[in-house]
Amino acid sequence: MASVNLKQNIVSALCKYLSLDSKVYLGDVDNDLKSLCIKIVKSSSDGDALVKDKEFTKWVAFAESLLPVDSEGCLKFLSELNDDLTKKSVILGNGLKPSAADVVVFSAVHPFVIGFSNSDRLKFPQLLRWMDYIQNKVDFGDLLKRILIEKVQFQPPVVKNVNKVEPESATKKAVQETKEASATKAESKVVKSVDTKKVVAENQAPGDKKKLIDKEPVGKDTEVSVSLLKIQIGLVRKASQHPSADSLLVEEIDIGESKPRQVVSGLAKYITPEQFTNRHVVLITNVKPSKLRDVMSEGLVLCASNQDHTIVEPLVVPEGAKIGECVTFTGFEGKPEDVLNPKKKQLEKITPHLLTDGSGIATFKGVPFMTSAGSCKSSIPNASIK
Repeated sequence: MASVNLKQNIVSALCKYLSLDSKVYLGDVDNDLKSLCIKIVKSSSDGDALVKDKEFTKWVAFAESLLPVDSEGCLKFLSELNDDLTKKSVILGNGLKPSAADVVVFSAVHPFVIGFSNSDRLKFPQLLRWMDYIQNKVDFGDLLKRILIEKVQFQPPVVKNVNKVEPESATKKAVQETKEASATKAESKVVKSVDTKKVVAENQAPGDKKKLIDKEPVGKDTEVSVSLLKIQIGLVRKASQHPSADSLLVEEIDIGESKPRQVVSGLAKYITPEQFTNRHVVLITNVKPSKLRDVMSEGLVLCASNQDHTIVEPLVVPEGAKIGECVTFTGFEGKPEDVLNPKKKQLEKITPHLLTDGSGIATFKGVPFMTSAGSCKSSIPNASIK
C-alpha cells in the first residue's frame, strides 16, 4: 500500500475516533505523521494531555516507521508489537476504552495484518487478540475492512473416574479368601465366625483406607456449581469515591428492581467515578449484604485481572444485553441460592474457575458467560475473574 494512502487511512481513523471532520486534515497528508496527529488530537477535548504524553508520541512514531516499508519488512515491527502486547491488554491506557494511540497503530498495521497467511497468524497471537478487541470497540465504518479472526472453541475435557476403589469388590475378595481359609481347616471342630468388615480392614492397605475416608468429602467440595450464583446485568447509574477509603468506589447499580442497589467495589485505582457512570456491568446479586468501611454493599461487580493485578477492569457487557437479565452457562442449569451462605464458602469454591479465555471471553470452566446479546468479555485474555 502506498504510504500516502496509508497515512490518509490513519488520519481518517483518528478523526473518526475523535469525532472530527477528516476533510479538514486530509489536505496536510504531505506533512510528517507525528505533526499531523498532534494537530488532530489538539482539536479534541483531551488534546493537551495527549500531546504531552510521551507514550502517545512514541506510538505515533512507531506507526510512522511503517509508512516506507513493505509487507516483508513490516514483520519485524509487528513482532515487536506482538511481544509488547504480551505484557498488557492495549497499547496505551487501562483497557476500558481504546486510546488514540491504539487507533493510530491499528490503522497503520491493518493493511499488513489483513493479508496474513495462516502461518503468519500463528506467529502473532497477541497482535491478533488486540486487533480483534480494537475493531470490536471502535466503529471504523467502511474505512477499514474487518479482519476475520477464527476463535478456538472450547471443548470441555471428558472426566473419567479412574483408580476408583470399590468397597464392595474389596469385601467380596475378603469373603472369598475367608472361605478358602475355612476349607483348609475342615477338620477343626470350632469354626470361627468371620467379621467381614474386619477382613476388609485387614486386607486394605493403610494408604488405601485413607483414600476411602477422604474421597467422599473431597467430592462434595468439587461439586459446587456456578448455577448457585445469581449473576445479572446492571447499569451503573451513579459512582462516587468512598467517604473513608481511597481504594473503594460506591456505586448505585440498576438491575431492574424498584431502586438501584448500592455496591462497594475496590476499583478506585483502575477507573474513575466518571468513567464508571453509565457503564453496564456484570454483578453477583445474591451475596450476603455487608458493610465495607461502614458503607453497605449489596452485590459484587465481577472484574477481570491480569496475573500481577496491575490491570483490573469490569467485565464488558455485549451491546443489547438487558438490564436485570441473568447470565447463563450452558450445561449448568439450576436454581441460584436466595442468599449465598458465607460459612459454606460457596463463592470461594467457584471463583477459581472463573477465567477469561485466550480471546478474552469470560467463562466458568471454559463455558462462556452468556446473555441474550452474546457473551461477556474482557480486553484481558487468560485473566482471573473476581
